[in-house]
Amino acid sequence: MAGPADTTAVDLGALAPATAVCHSMGNPHAVLFVDDAEAIDLAHIGPQLEHHPLFPDRANISFVTKVGPDRFRMRVWERGGGITFACGSGACAVGVAVSRSGRGARRNEIIMDGGSVFIDWQDDGTLGGRVIMRGPVAYVFDGVLHGDLLALMRAGA
Repeated sequence: MAGPADTTAVDLGALAPATAVCHSMGNPHAVLFVDDAEAIDLAHIGPQLEHHPLFPDRANISFVTKVGPDRFRMRVWERGGGITFACGSGACAVGVAVSRSGRGARRNEIIMDGGSVFIDWQDDGTLGGRVIMRGPVAYVFDGVLHGDLLALMRAGA
């Protein structure tokens, strides 16, 4: 974040329907708890919050609704990627935000458009603990990177 803040209640301005719980999972996340995640115009709000001045490196933006005991519905706008069916680091960020904000325990099911995962934020004695994600895996893509594109990527183009 661009400056000091209470990271359990970050005000992202009038566009945001709620304050955000912000933290890093190795990449920046803002988690907003709302009454109905399905009602959020993610395509409109997501890119604007991703580029909020508080996030100099941009941020993943998740909207979350509690749907049952230890069950949370998540919709996500991934920085640089837009709306996605699932986001592993986002699900981990939501699991941690649930506990940090007092909305639930350290073990929760996170339900995304692409399916559910189970997040366990463990206190292992280290700063921040560790986050374990369990869920199904599936092979979804195979491809070949063309040599010209690889050369451009290596050149930083």
